[in-house]
Amino acid sequence: MKNIALSLFSCCTLLLTACNSTDKNTAPKPIEEIKLTADIAKSIFALPTHCLEVEYPNKLGQVLGSDADLKSPKTLRPVFYGCFDWHSSVHGYWSIIKLMKQFPELDTDGKIRALLNQHITSENVEIEKAFFEDPNNLSFERTYGWAWLFKLQEELHTWEDADAKRWESALKPLVDLLVKRYQEYLPKLVYPIRAGQHDNSAFGLSLSLDYAKTMKDQAFIKSIEDNSKRLFAKDNLCNLAYEPSGYDFLSPCLEEAFLMSKVLEPGRYDAWLKAFLPSLYESGFHLEPAIVKDRTDGKLVHLDGLNYSRAACLFGIAKAVPSLNHLKDLANEHLAFSINNISSQDDYMGTHWLGTFALYALSEKP
Repeated sequence: MKNIALSLFSCCTLLLTACNSTDKNTAPKPIEEIKLTADIAKSIFALPTHCLEVEYPNKLGQVLGSDADLKSPKTLRPVFYGCFDWHSSVHGYWSIIKLMKQFPELDTDGKIRALLNQHITSENVEIEKAFFEDPNNLSFERTYGWAWLFKLQEELHTWEDADAKRWESALKPLVDLLVKRYQEYLPKLVYPIRAGQHDNSAFGLSLSLDYAKTMKDQAFIKSIEDNSKRLFAKDNLCNLAYEPSGYDFLSPCLEEAFLMSKVLEPGRYDAWLKAFLPSLYESGFHLEPAIVKDRTDGKLVHLDGLNYSRAACLFGIAKAVPSLNHLKDLANEHLAFSINNISSQDDYMGTHWLGTFALYALSEKP
């Protein structure tokens, strides 16, 4: 018995020594930093350019007032009919414009530019605008699709290109209508929408504020900032343990934190964030990237998008609060976890939209 006890003791000692040796000598795995290279840009660019003219399958999402409303997607929406649904088509255009500005070699033959010239015309935009003026569809794409349209317009506005200026001019009536509608809507929104999907109030406000600041639209800026403070300034102790839900592509806590970094002055924001998400200030803070089990499932693949949108928020928060520099590593971890899923060979339920969210995250890198 004595010999057995000594043997067991020796084994345990060896195991403990091995574990301690591993702890001391194994360096932490380095975080891969993802950058927008020409190769990644090409992969992302292929996704929306592939689907801008893919009319079916299509999720129209409209309210029918009569048989007369039963029309094809292209008839109803001659600009934004592809890429499965209206908002994905819109932010697909945003991705294309943003990448063409930075990597003009992506369209050396001018094929995509010719397609945009064909689609984004005053006549086509007037048809799109008429749909938004239909009494049955006044809240169509509120506020997610509206905000992506503003980002598209912002990208066009900041591009010194003759075609871009013409496209901006063509889209202006629809953009102006939705800016006005957004300003009318916000005071009526008594409570924010904290969902992890399209309806999330903070995400729409954040994108829209980017546009408003670029355009120097002081009335729109004031409306967004005042209502953001009204809706979110008193929030505290947001619990990330309840995230993500099963098919989120936005983090309610992080989207709100990112929005408020754009709304509050630095000192006030730091104090607000410590009350809202105190866990971010812990040196060991970590979030596991979300796992997708089935990329053919249009809802489950949302979680790839969550990894990208989390990364965008974490980059933005770290820029606003330099002491939270460790959040950049976490953002890069999320990007690296899902970036290899950017492929035109993947299922359409992901390819029609995920490239935009990868590009959005990369565009927020410090």
